[in-house]
Amino acid sequence: MDNREEVRAFLTSRRAKITPEQAGLPGGSRRRVPGLRRSEVAALADMSVEYYAKLERGHLAGVSPAVLEAVARVLRLDEAERAHLHHLAQAADGSDALTRPRRRAATRPWKPHRSLQWTLDAITAGPAFVRNGRMDLLAANTLARAFYSDVYASPGNQANLARFNVLDPASRRFYPDWETFADVAVAILRTEAGRNPYDKGLHDLVGELSTRSEEFRTRWGAHDVRRHGTGTKRFQHAVVGDLTLAFEGLEMAAEPGLTLTVYTAEPGSPSEEGLRLLASWAATEHTERTGQATHGNGLPS
Repeated sequence: MDNREEVRAFLTSRRAKITPEQAGLPGGSRRRVPGLRRSEVAALADMSVEYYAKLERGHLAGVSPAVLEAVARVLRLDEAERAHLHHLAQAADGSDALTRPRRRAATRPWKPHRSLQWTLDAITAGPAFVRNGRMDLLAANTLARAFYSDVYASPGNQANLARFNVLDPASRRFYPDWETFADVAVAILRTEAGRNPYDKGLHDLVGELSTRSEEFRTRWGAHDVRRHGTGTKRFQHAVVGDLTLAFEGLEMAAEPGLTLTVYTAEPGSPSEEGLRLLASWAATEHTERTGQATHGNGLPS
């Protein structure tokens, strides 16, 4: 795969973030580039300037893991950035074909196994859902559907969290820290693009968001990546108000490329009470919908 432009942009953006002082070098006032010079990266990584320049021009095919680690060390890449660099190298020489998630036929939409849906439904204390690397909501328990009611409310979102975050005005209320959530969403997509560069659905989504949102284009151009496995987030739900929830994201061994995420609240906190109220509201909504479908016009459906 010819991903030289992607490699070039990623390495130059990381190099620009490292100051000479951070690398133990004298700074000076006559530097024409932000961050380190190519020659400085090469010297610190113990390789020739010509060789590092070749890497930064995007030629990663056949590069050894030791060389990649040397570059990662000098550029102070974090765990997600290191993994991204290795994924870019694998894509360049074609070895990612053995590790990327298997494709699913476009004519056969993915559906959760009954046992997976049973598992999600058994989680009653918090929202639980399955998403892919494009941030499509693929399966959810009742509380997750109530939690993401704004996402599901608009057909234009197509049950996609990134599309909701970037394009739906409702996200500005739902995510009080909208800028941070937007950064995270784009970084997740950028990470997936490195891990699974042949995903047409992802390319289409990025193209759509880039066309429709300048804020997305700016964030996409930053080439930031991240692993999104655990943390705490704050939400403003339309029905129950403020919620501060912890989350855990679990990679699904049976379904490579998919993540099971569960949100929970601190025991005894107002957010725990908020989730109980949300569950009650969700149950009421479900009962009303079921009743309307069954007894509309006084007749069974």
